Amino acid sequence: METIYRNFDGILYTIPAKTFYNPQEIEKVNTNFGFGELGIPARYYPAHLPLYPLLIRVIGEIFNLIGGWFSRFSFLKSMLIVNLIFTISLTCFLYFLLKNFKLSAKPLLLVITFLFLPRFFVVRSVGAPESMFIFLILVSLYFFEQKRYFLAGLFGGLSTMTKTPGILLFGVYLLVFLERMISKKKIEIKREWWGIGLIPLALLLVFVFYFLRTGDFFAYFNSGDNIHLVHPFAVFDYKKNWVGTAWLEDVLFYFFLYGLVVYSLRKIKFRSFFYFSLIFFLAILFVQHRDISRYSLPLWPMAVIAFEGFFTSREFLLVFLFLLLAIFLYAVNFASYNLIPLTQWQPFL
Repeated sequence: METIYRNFDGILYTIPAKTFYNPQEIEKVNTNFGFGELGIPARYYPAHLPLYPLLIRVIGEIFNLIGGWFSRFSFLKSMLIVNLIFTISLTCFLYFLLKNFKLSAKPLLLVITFLFLPRFFVVRSVGAPESMFIFLILVSLYFFEQKRYFLAGLFGGLSTMTKTPGILLFGVYLLVFLERMISKKKIEIKREWWGIGLIPLALLLVFVFYFLRTGDFFAYFNSGDNIHLVHPFAVFDYKKNWVGTAWLEDVLFYFFLYGLVVYSLRKIKFRSFFYFSLIFFLAILFVQHRDISRYSLPLWPMAVIAFEGFFTSREFLLVFLFLLLAIFLYAVNFASYNLIPLTQWQPFL
């Protein structure tokens, strides 16, 4: 369990969960755990948006009230519990989405395939906000296609409070509205469309919250080297800090996969699915970071939808079963390697 707790970046969310970004409180928490003599500065933590830490704190406080075994490592346990809850929620909702929108004749097989993408297998098993982020995105897309724009904006806003790429949903919905106006050859702005305005409003509220807690409205942008959008194909530069290697063939395969997803979804009747895939794929091309597989995870449910026939075919399932042990070994190997170099546990307890 110590290995699970120490995986990037989950354990770092426990500090804002405990202090809620108060710089003075963070300074009281000794965060020297292998990143230099002074540890991680308080200005770094706004890089981790507040919704995941908030839920960690809520469940952690519940554990502390219960006491006993639950109160031991309460915030670390809650960090994993929140991810587990949203992984289950994501699994159930994806199944519902596939059934409700008739996107697959074999939704259960497709959901099982979805759960075992190697990188997602790791992320859903440690402390991480990705399951929650993808769940909120899919719920927002679902409500948008149901023309329930307020709920689409609400869940889209919550996704933006989880990870900043959630703001891309706002652009997605604007493109869908624009496409409708072009097809009708008529400029038409409906009152109910304003619900999607909750998405940028949510990000604005995060910045206001940061200002109230830290005195810096742009604390997210001033948190350090966490903005990795540079130029197209920026990942192919081994000299950059967050790349550091020339062994990047797998990145090309991800670009191929998700590029094919965009092309395959170009005529889907659920237009927000296509535009989400397009905008997110274009954004991923600009990311200068070795971990493209993690950054691109929100595209993975679009991939299983686009290629549901392939992912539920007998040929794929036979190879999938043959490689299942390899996927497990990959996950164990990666989780055992991707560790924060802790020298003490006290700041996170």
